[in-house]
Amino acid sequence: MAAIETGTILVGQKPVMNYVLAAVIQFNQGAQRVIFKARGRSISKAVDAAEIVRSRFLPGQVDITSVKIGSEKVGEPGKERVVSTIEIVLEKKE
Repeated sequence: MAAIETGTILVGQKPVMNYVLAAVIQFNQGAQRVIFKARGRSISKAVDAAEIVRSRFLPGQVDITSVKIGSEKVGEPGKERVVSTIEIVLEKKE
């Protein structure tokens, strides 16, 4: 089985530990980079998950290499609203 280079985890309604375990599994399967993506109220879960992976599950093995923030319009025309987004990149240390 070929190792995946980059894994993406979309953070939503599930408990934080689900996303932590998904990231740890991807790193154990050979991923060099895992990206947490979240919008709106899920942003805090993405930050928590990234910090738990970095500090508790894989201490000294992964680093947060970049954090991108932004916003996007959601909804139908006329009823659009702006939702904040975040993208947190974790990479394995060499």
